Amino acid sequence: MKKQLEPADYELLACAREAITRNYDADQFNHTVGAAVRCADGQIFTGVNLYSLHGACAEQVALGAAITAGERDFTCIVAVRGAQGEEVVPPCGNCRQILLDYAPKCAVILEDTDDGMFKQYAEELLPFAYRMEG
Repeated sequence: MKKQLEPADYELLACAREAITRNYDADQFNHTVGAAVRCADGQIFTGVNLYSLHGACAEQVALGAAITAGERDFTCIVAVRGAQGEEVVPPCGNCRQILLDYAPKCAVILEDTDDGMFKQYAEELLPFAYRMEG
């Protein structure tokens, strides 16, 4: 179910844009996506993608930073692409599975041409998904 963005979501979006603006790599394209995840306590963690044969997406880096800091309860995540983070990008299939495993109730900010930006829960983004038990 699509949900409207709230003021705190625009702050999260700004943090993702700041992360990629600081790190955008126009020469090697090693860092082209920035992400930000908000925790239940309001803390925001950011990340950028690490391009490599087996690199890590920006969402994974942001989640990893939050988990490393001891966070486990995530409320919203967003990823942006471009030198200024001008494009909101949906999570890839691998990120969708990771979000399902670690943060199924986390809202994901998405954008489409008809509705603009909206949020949808991570668990809604991967129908018929494999779920870890336990």
